[in-house]
Amino acid sequence: MRSLLFSLRRVSLLSRHHQPHAFSPIRNPLIPINPTSSLNYLLYASSFSSSSHPNGDAKVAGPLVEYERRIVAGELLDGDLCQLGTLRELQRLYDELVQSSDACRLDRYSASAKPTRSNWFWNKFVSPHSSVSPVKGLYLYGGVGTGKTMLMDLFFHQLPSSWRAQRIHFHNFMLSVHSRLQMHKGLEDPLEVVGLEIADEAILLCLDEFMVNDVADALILNRLFRHLFNNGIVLVATSNRAPDNLYERGLQRDLFLPFIASLKERCVVREIGSSVDYRKLTSAEEGFYFIGNDISGLLKQKFQQLVGDEPAGPQVVEVVMGRKLQVPLAANGCAYFLFEELCDRPLGAADYLGLFKKFHTLALEGVPMFGLHNRTAAYRFVTLVDVMYETKARLLCTAEGSPLELLESIVTISDAQQIAPRTSSRSRKSDDIDLCVDNELGFAKERTISRLTEMNSKEYLEQHSTMLQEKQPSL
Repeated sequence: MRSLLFSLRRVSLLSRHHQPHAFSPIRNPLIPINPTSSLNYLLYASSFSSSSHPNGDAKVAGPLVEYERRIVAGELLDGDLCQLGTLRELQRLYDELVQSSDACRLDRYSASAKPTRSNWFWNKFVSPHSSVSPVKGLYLYGGVGTGKTMLMDLFFHQLPSSWRAQRIHFHNFMLSVHSRLQMHKGLEDPLEVVGLEIADEAILLCLDEFMVNDVADALILNRLFRHLFNNGIVLVATSNRAPDNLYERGLQRDLFLPFIASLKERCVVREIGSSVDYRKLTSAEEGFYFIGNDISGLLKQKFQQLVGDEPAGPQVVEVVMGRKLQVPLAANGCAYFLFEELCDRPLGAADYLGLFKKFHTLALEGVPMFGLHNRTAAYRFVTLVDVMYETKARLLCTAEGSPLELLESIVTISDAQQIAPRTSSRSRKSDDIDLCVDNELGFAKERTISRLTEMNSKEYLEQHSTMLQEKQPSL
């Protein structure tokens, strides 16, 4: 009884003093895709989508309907049947959520969606049954550039504004989880409280770039999502990895396996296959990616042109939980770093996210070839590129090779097994002794090459310029 009263006192204090820790939504502008636009398809799309908005509107709605509208308007080109199948799954999910919006407690203004202390006490101690959603979520996985993020955004932007829905990058999501855990340190089960908070803010959770390569994340995901699913969360996620391949060969993976089982139970798993990387259809070599040695002067010249008349100097940026990052040279929203200063130091996604909250452009000097000798730096570089791409930051850099050449020595275990063994006619000297066999890096390799290619394109840089103009205060 004493422990019960202690728990209730904790909850009372938590309810009284805790301010909601809202996620930072990240919404990518849509990248055009190329599904088929035949008349037969349009007729099919019209007949397939029959849901109306929960607000009573009779008109049809949903991602497939919006896709049809863009086809008719000429905003999308011809192309990809693989994406069409995924759009039908997203429309299926949208339709089921509309039909079950009350049961799923999606509307934030509905009485059933407003938790109270008495409800919490009843669910926790008197009737501790789970309230699993009647609707299954969706887990989309596939290679780079197949349109996973675009399709999820197409789905997310069609949701009614009154729904408790959140779209967030997986990096940001896990940073928020760890921050909440720190806040509730000392509670008997802080993950349970975190699960309640997240479910209170967003019953429909859209996670982009779901990937697990950190043992700390792997060890808490099973318990966290058990609480989330039991609190009615519907998950929509994108990833480069199939569920069974998440955290492959990771430390203590046996403790992570129950999460994979829960994920497959609570989500429809859909692979997006495509032979086209749509990011690479952009016009390349319009940006600031300079290859060669001893060209730092060129990078500094381009940096100075972007900075303009504003004097550049060292700055200090607060990144996360009071941590500070020294910026060697910065001005006018632009930061200048040597590669070693960003990727050879113990920095991670949280630090990079904090950096790009302050700066929109990074000049990075001296990106090396990656291999076994600098595998840790390669991990950080991949994370840096992911964060820059997600925040639509601009990259200027000097590098020892093209994006493809930089990561050529990074391979998966499967790739390594296909490399021809040494023979009498093939000496050890000709072997790639710096070959880095790493599944996580190997899977991230194509994504990083694709993103670096797109970030160097005219389309991406125009999008960046538009973003900067929109952020400028009107006169």
